[in-house]
Amino acid sequence: MEKTVTEAIQFRRSVRVFKSDSQIDDTKVKDCLANAVLAPTSSNMQLWEFYHISNPTILKKMTTACLGQNAAKTAQQLVVIVTRKDLWQKRAKANIAFLKSQYGNKIDVDYTKREKFALNYYQKLIPSIYTDFLGILGGLKYIIFQTIGLFKPIYRQVRNSDMRIVAHKSAGLAAQNFMISMAAIGYDTCPMEGSDTKMVKSILKLPRGAEINMVIGCGIRDENGVYGPRFRVPFDNVYKKLD
Repeated sequence: MEKTVTEAIQFRRSVRVFKSDSQIDDTKVKDCLANAVLAPTSSNMQLWEFYHISNPTILKKMTTACLGQNAAKTAQQLVVIVTRKDLWQKRAKANIAFLKSQYGNKIDVDYTKREKFALNYYQKLIPSIYTDFLGILGGLKYIIFQTIGLFKPIYRQVRNSDMRIVAHKSAGLAAQNFMISMAAIGYDTCPMEGSDTKMVKSILKLPRGAEINMVIGCGIRDENGVYGPRFRVPFDNVYKKLD
C-alpha cells in the first residue's frame, strides 16, 4: 500500500548506498516521473526534461561524471533533471495552441477580452522577458524595469541569469515531486549536485542550451545507506508567522 504524503515525506532520505540485490521496476520509476511533470512551473513553461537511465554502460559513465559518489556507484537507476530554457519559444507556442483549443480555435476578433489577455501573455509578455542577445537586451530591460519599479510594483527578474534561476526553480519542484512519489512506493533516492555537468551533458548528448539541474540516484536503501539521523534546524527558528 502506498504511503500517505506525510509518510512519504518522512520516509524520504538522501540514500548514499543502495542494495545491489534489490531491483526496482522501470515502469514504476517512469510513473513517478509522470508525477514530476505535474509540479508547478513558472508560467506553465515546463522548461525541463527528464533522462531515465538504466543502461549499465551509461550508468558506469555517469558514476565517473558524478565523481564516484556511492549514491551513483550503487544506484540501480539514475534520473537526470535537465533545464531547457532554450526551448522557451517552443513551450510558449504549445501553451498558445492549448489555450486556443480550449477557447474553440476561433478567429482572432472573436476571442473575449479575458481570452485575449491569456493569449497575449504568451504571444507578447513571455517573448519580452525571455528574448535576449549576449546579455545586452537583458541588461537594458533590467534598467528599464528597475526604473519603473521606483514608481510602482513590477516584475524585476528579466535578465538571462534571472530566467535561468526561474527554470531551475521549476525543475527543483519537479524533482521533489519525483522523489516523494518514489518514497510513496518504498523506493529510495539521492539528489546529487556534485557532478561534472559538462561530462553529464556529453554522456546524454545534450545541446548547448541545456543545463543539468541535478542527478538523482534510485534504488532500495542498504541498511547502512543513510549515513546518520536526520538533522533539521528547529522549526521555530525558520517559521515566521505574520499576524
